[in-house]
Amino acid sequence: MKVVLLAYTPAPEQTVAAAARLCYSDTDVEALRESISLKKAEQFVEMLDGFGHESPVEHVSFTFGIEGVSRSFLAQVTRHRLASYSVQSQRYVRQDPFLYITPPAIASDSALLAEYQQMMQQAVESYNQLADALETRYVSKLMEEGMTEQNARKKAEKMAIEDARYVLPNACETKMILTMNVRSLRNFFRLRCCNRAQWEIRAVALEMLRICCEVSPALFHNAGPSCCCGGCTEGKMSCGKAKEVQQKIEVIRNGTK
Repeated sequence: MKVVLLAYTPAPEQTVAAAARLCYSDTDVEALRESISLKKAEQFVEMLDGFGHESPVEHVSFTFGIEGVSRSFLAQVTRHRLASYSVQSQRYVRQDPFLYITPPAIASDSALLAEYQQMMQQAVESYNQLADALETRYVSKLMEEGMTEQNARKKAEKMAIEDARYVLPNACETKMILTMNVRSLRNFFRLRCCNRAQWEIRAVALEMLRICCEVSPALFHNAGPSCCCGGCTEGKMSCGKAKEVQQKIEVIRNGTK
């Protein structure tokens, strides 16, 4: 897994403070923005948090590049709808080489790992067989329709992998670019940094939280799972390890992995 910060709104704290103050000021926008120092902006952000006033933080967004994650992760992360996603397409990118994610529980058991690897090998062999057979069929069809062989082969490959991908497992590796505003990120961290979140999306969420805290500690000083920003909301499903989780999140907030 690899998570990198590609871009974020410049001067995030001042942007949030300016957006909030504009609602009650007759000063022009540029003058208002320039009048807010970083220290004052951080104090203003803290005051907004105390009010529970979250809409101004929507003006700040973070864009991440995420690699080495599974299609299973993709299915989970896209449930967070207030975000933008660009994902490597299996329609247009042939899985060659075929990369896949191995769950830690499987990787730690040699017998299970051997069986898992065999299943992945079978999947990629089926994928390649289907892709090759379909490509041959489509080349002939396209050439019969008057297309040159070179163009037919180029188009046929894309048409073939579009159908061959159906045999690929959830373990198949993918990569994406993801953008969220601060309000959506805070909600994402509440849900996905939790011990009850699935291991892969939790690992990504914790790394994203570490990066956000490093860039803008004022905006994310209370970010994390619900047990770290109010109280556990899992009820009877709670992991029962709130203190342990709080200590881990505190380390991340303080800038240490």
